[in-house]
Formats: sequence, structure tokens, C-alpha cells
Amino acid sequence: MSTATAPQTPPPAELRERRPSPVDKLDPAFEPTTPEKEESPLNKLAGVHNIKPTFEPSDRHIPDNYVTYTIQHQKYLPPVTWKTLLQNIQWISFLALTITPSIAIYGIFTTAWNTKTAIWSVIYYFITGLGITAGYHRLWAHRAYNASVPLQFALALAGAGAVEGSIKWWSRGHRAHHRYTDTKLDPYSAHEGFWHSHVGWMLVKPRGKIGVADVSDLSRNKVVRWQHKNYVPLIFTMGFIVPTVVAGLGWGDWWGGFYFAGAARLVFVHHSTFCVNSLAHWLGEQPFDNKHTPRDHFITALCTVGEGYHNFHHQFPMDFRNAIKWYQYDPTKWFIWTMSQFKLASHLKRFPDNEIKKGQYTMKLQELQEQADKLQWPKSSNELPVISWDDFKAESKERALVAVHGFIHDCSSFIEDHPGGAHLIKRAIGTDATTAFFGGVYDHSNAAHNMLAMMRVGILDGGMEVEHLKRRPAESVASSVTNSPVSSASASSVDIQSLADQDEDDRLYQTQLNSQGPHPKAPFGQPQAQVADRWTLSVPPSEKWRIVPTVPEIRPGLLGRSHSLEKITRADSRGETAELIGEKA
Repeated sequence: MSTATAPQTPPPAELRERRPSPVDKLDPAFEPTTPEKEESPLNKLAGVHNIKPTFEPSDRHIPDNYVTYTIQHQKYLPPVTWKTLLQNIQWISFLALTITPSIAIYGIFTTAWNTKTAIWSVIYYFITGLGITAGYHRLWAHRAYNASVPLQFALALAGAGAVEGSIKWWSRGHRAHHRYTDTKLDPYSAHEGFWHSHVGWMLVKPRGKIGVADVSDLSRNKVVRWQHKNYVPLIFTMGFIVPTVVAGLGWGDWWGGFYFAGAARLVFVHHSTFCVNSLAHWLGEQPFDNKHTPRDHFITALCTVGEGYHNFHHQFPMDFRNAIKWYQYDPTKWFIWTMSQFKLASHLKRFPDNEIKKGQYTMKLQELQEQADKLQWPKSSNELPVISWDDFKAESKERALVAVHGFIHDCSSFIEDHPGGAHLIKRAIGTDATTAFFGGVYDHSNAAHNMLAMMRVGILDGGMEVEHLKRRPAESVASSVTNSPVSSASASSVDIQSLADQDEDDRLYQTQLNSQGPHPKAPFGQPQAQVADRWTLSVPPSEKWRIVPTVPEIRPGLLGRSHSLEKITRADSRGETAELIGEKA
């Protein structure tokens, strides 16, 4: 006999199917479930809704061509005109960004200066600024490190004091910015203009929807949910009440605390953050990548509590650092590192130094390539005619042609201006002057190599003075002896052909000795130009190191390689992955 039990309501399907990821387990504030609570009337009035925990990524079902398709097919609002301006203003943002500076300006003209209040305003500026840079930005938007629950609450409170939206709202927009940088789906694209990326995107309704960005991981963070639920009272408390009370109770400057530590400080924090979206995409250098607009500059770093090395950040967004040099200004980095020393932060993520240097190396190559494109280069071997030795000798009777390391050069216009004297060039006309040019007479400079290369007019067949490619004088001797009326007796007593071959071998050996030394790499008797080594068609250093773009291709020997996948990646074996995810000390 069995007893019936009341059926239990199963958890949502997505919570049954998904288990906490390793990232969730490392987050001290991870809490996937929360009791449902009714939204407060204040939140309803402000349009703030409680966050429901979810494991379902918001971008789970987007197509592979999401970006291009969305940009091409979504409907955009018409451009804003003076007639339609009022109906396109985002009034909450507009009032927050206009009333606050108005209050600050009024306070400047009506409130006496107080040094203690001024110092407190600067201190509170950095506290609330770090709430954005170390909290909203590097902790929650990029998961660049893990923070303890007390530190997360502190950063959430400080971030609320900056009055820039809740953690969830701010991070969702920032992740979209990184994902769709400089496109129509970027909420503050730099391509829309400096003013738009600085503040315009908050004042005027966007013309189209911004791109989807997943923040489901933040929905499982109890600190994020707590701040979002209490955001409205928190912005008034941390934005105005706390700075006012500290100045009032501390040294009796209540109005100074409100106007300066409250309103004026808030204006500076706002535009400090806005400069990351505008100034950091306009001022500075691009030492890591130039695909998008982000740039590095010290001035931007000063304005943004260390967020000014933006080119690095967009290339390596998971890195807890924004500045990688010890002398670069990044107080946010040092704050996070200090918190880790007190065990309040852990798993500080760094991109491997090897990968960072690859980015720098690539940009230096591009810079060199841009310089190279502006230079005039000599003709390459593929653009020059191949001339036999006999033709070279014949033409050198009419032009000042000199052969040096496989190339034929026309030195006619330079003979009289040769620093060593015209006689040195004149005696080299119609000859292979390789030995003389490369130190036999004078070891010429790189500048001389470059100048000589610009005089190329052809390539010597064989790459150098090769004996068996020339007329054989011995053959002419043998021919004349054979055709002589008295040749039969002489021919029978002397092997003329063997003497000719011996003479040729001696000359060929001497030629290889001059160009390659006592241990030539080329097989004896083989023309030098048929051997791919450093002696063949020598080019100046500037041309040798010239950057030539290449296209990946399947190379010979592919079939002889192993056909099983490697068991471990190089990134794992070298420890780069561990460093990237913050597990390497």
C-alpha cells in the first residue's frame, strides 16, 4: 500500500539543465536563486525592475551573420532635426547631466572656499571613480579578477555614488561596446563623432538598437542584484548624502559638502568616464592594433583614473591592467593589486607577455611597411632580363656595365663621381667585380650597396662569371689545330682536349674560391646561381630586410606530417593560459 505525496514544483528548465560554471564557482557572490520580492513603488516609478537569475545567455540563438544582418535590416529612426529634438531627448539622462553641473556652478558663486572640503571632494572623486573603473569596468564588465563579497559591496556602493546607472545596465552597454566597436551596434561608436561618443548617446535617443550582449552571469551575482534593486535610493545616498554628511559632521561645511563633494565632484566623475568613450578613441597612439579607433595616451589616463591606455585595453580586455609599464599612470591597477595583497581580490588575469609583444611587433612591422611604401626600391630579379656572359661582354663595350654578385649594373652616370676614383670603375667594366666590391679593393658601406642596386639593368646567366657558360678558348685552340695541315702528327702526340678541360677546371675552381672561399657550397662545376644560398644574387641589407606580405599556403611536405592532433596546446604547455585566467602566480 503506497501513500501519495504532493507533487513538487520542479525548478525552471534552464536551472535544471545548467550547472554552475567554474567562473561562477570562483565568484564569492555567486547565488543562482533568490526569493521573489515585489518591486518597490520607487523602482516602479523609475522603471527599475528586479533582476531574475538565469543561466540562459541572451546571445545564445543569434545567427553567425548577426552583425552584418542586423546592421543591414534593422529599422533606424530618422535623423534628429531642430523640429524633432524635444521628442528625441532622453529626459532622465538629460536632467542628470544638466541639473548637476547647474547646482555645482551655483555653489561656486554662493559658497565660501574650504580647503578641507576641497581635499575631501578629491578623495571622494577617486573613491567613486574607482567604483567605476575597478568595479563596474574591470570586475563586472570584463571579469578581469575576482573580488571578495565585502569588496564587491564596497565597489557597488562607490559605483552608485558615480550615478552612471546600475552595474547590470552599465556592464551590458560596455560589453556591447567591446563586441561591436565602431559599428552601428556600438552604443557609443567613435565613428558617430566625438560629441556623440562623449555624451550625445545619452542625451538623444539612439537611431537604432544596440547589439545584443550577454550579462546572464551578472544575474547570478547577489551583489549586482542587490545594487540594482536598491539603485534609486543608493544614488541619492552615495551621490549626495554621504559626501554632504562627511563634510558637515567633520568640519561643519554642510553646503560645501553638498555643492563641491556632491555636485561638482559628480560632474568630474561623469566626464572622466565619458572621456574613455571619446578622448580615448581620438587622442594618442595605437601600439598594439589599428583595426579600431582606441588609442593610448597619458593625458587620457590622467583624466580617467588610469583608463587612458585604451588601445591595450581593447586588445586585451580581460587583463586587470590598463597600463603595463611601471611608469604609466594606472591607479586602478595598483588598487586591484593592493586588494589582492590583503586577500580581498584574487585571480588577477594577465595576458601573456609573449602575446602582448606580438601585437607590438605587428604594429612596428606595419609602421615600417608604411615607410617602405614611400621609398623607391631597385628592380627585383624577377623584373630583370637574364643576360649571357658573352652578351654582357659585348654590350659592355658600349656601356659601363659591371657585374657584381649576379646583377649587371650600368655605372655610366656614376663613373666620374666615384669616391675611390673613376679608374676603379673603368677597369671593372665588362668584368665580374664581386671580389673587389666586397672587400677585395674596398668593403663598401650599406649606402653603397643601396646605390649600386638602383643601377641594376640585368642578371648574369648563372649568377656570376661561370667558365663553362662562356666560350671555351681551348675549344678554339683544338679546332684550329685539327684544321691545320700539320695537325695529325701533333694531335696524336698531345691530348689537346684534356689540356683544355684541365685549364677550365682550374679557372672554375679559382672563380668559386674567390666568391665562396675554400669550402664552396655549390657542387664543383655547377653554376652558382642554381644554388639557393647567401652568395646567390646578393642584395643590400635594406632590401634583404624589406617586408613582403605573404599569403598562407599549403607547403610541400604536408603529406609527410603527423595526421593525429597534438595532445596539448603550446599555450597550455608554456603556462600562457594559466596566466590569462589568473591562476598563475
